[in-house]
Amino acid sequence: MENIIAVFKNKEVLKKILFTLIAFMVYKAATYIHIPLINQAEIANFFDAADSGFLGIANAFTGNALKNYSIIALGIGPYITASIVVQLLQMDILPLLKEWAEEGETGKQKINQLTRYLAVALAFIQALAMTLGFRLTENFNLGIEDNFLTYTYLALVMTAGTAFLLWLSDQITLKGVGNGTSMIIVAGIVSGMPSMFASLIESYVTVDGANWSTVSVFLIVVLVYILVIFGVTVMQSANRKIPIQYSNRPTGSHFRGKNESNIPLKINSAGVIPVIFAVTLLSLPATIMNFLPASFQSTSLAVWLNQLFSYQEPLGYAVYVILIFVFAFFYAFVQINPEKIAENLQKQNAYIPGVRPGIETENYVSRTLFKITIIGASYLVLIASLPIFASMIFNLPSQVQIGGTSLLIVVGVAIETTKQIKTDTQDKKYSGFIK
Repeated sequence: MENIIAVFKNKEVLKKILFTLIAFMVYKAATYIHIPLINQAEIANFFDAADSGFLGIANAFTGNALKNYSIIALGIGPYITASIVVQLLQMDILPLLKEWAEEGETGKQKINQLTRYLAVALAFIQALAMTLGFRLTENFNLGIEDNFLTYTYLALVMTAGTAFLLWLSDQITLKGVGNGTSMIIVAGIVSGMPSMFASLIESYVTVDGANWSTVSVFLIVVLVYILVIFGVTVMQSANRKIPIQYSNRPTGSHFRGKNESNIPLKINSAGVIPVIFAVTLLSLPATIMNFLPASFQSTSLAVWLNQLFSYQEPLGYAVYVILIFVFAFFYAFVQINPEKIAENLQKQNAYIPGVRPGIETENYVSRTLFKITIIGASYLVLIASLPIFASMIFNLPSQVQIGGTSLLIVVGVAIETTKQIKTDTQDKKYSGFIK
């Protein structure tokens, strides 16, 4: 309550929150602006028939903009992809990018500019491929003529929509609260939550023949959802602190306490990226098969591929879990480089108590990161599996998901945004030597 009161007392923070809310309204309004020349009703029916997998996740992240086939149908996705690609290329793959990363603020600006150019290029390629894919589907009429200029025009419109979202996210970062890119994604996810709860109420409370048994299921689902939010909040904030000491500072117990230094390693340092990668790799083949002729769907190869790439099948689920673990370890060691940590500690005349500087420190950090990543990856598997098992147990509608990627993103962004607001509302008053 103190934090909420402090927000209302701080006019600058209120202006930032108001600006962010207005930006959300502009974003939501853009999801209803349909792309010209497109038969939007058929695309909506297509998404209703294939509401799970990669297309379902992509639609959730865009706030139903993809299902509406609006001018921002691609959302902020191309920028996220470009950011990950550029980040991976900095790992000694492109020496120039590594040099830029070490140039400080100037290099950071160059990398950001390159990321935006790459995002625009990816947006155009994705828009062109997606429109062509829809057009090639059997018995599916987009309502457009078959010529290259028409497809190019539609791709340019969708690319312009993504460029507009990049500009809007920049405005949120500069004049609003939180990171603009993350807030745009959260806005898309949260905007779909009212319809999710409306669908839940319609299925268990207001449906014909509703009784105490169906209402009890509704209450249990809501309770589980709240408990999952609480658990995700705790795990997203959890970290393992590695204590460090400095050679030029006193180490006696009298000097310890608030001044004690440590290296915090998040339990889930990889974030939501492993789940997104795993879902994408599994769902892409199934999405491509949806665009293939109906005659292929009944073949034995199609049935086997469906079992392999569907995480609702036992074989596909096993592959799903393995992919999450692989990507969790890979991205954790991309985010946290034990070698750099050891080098920085040595440069600062710091060390981990009981561990020699250099290679032993690097090995110690690697072992610690490996252990906590096992916990983090298991946690990601649990959260990613909850929607699958909850749907089986409670027979939930396709729009209702307990846990999953969306919840991880919303909670993570909410925690970081709350920290920023709390920092902004603190009184910037400093007492001098003489009071």
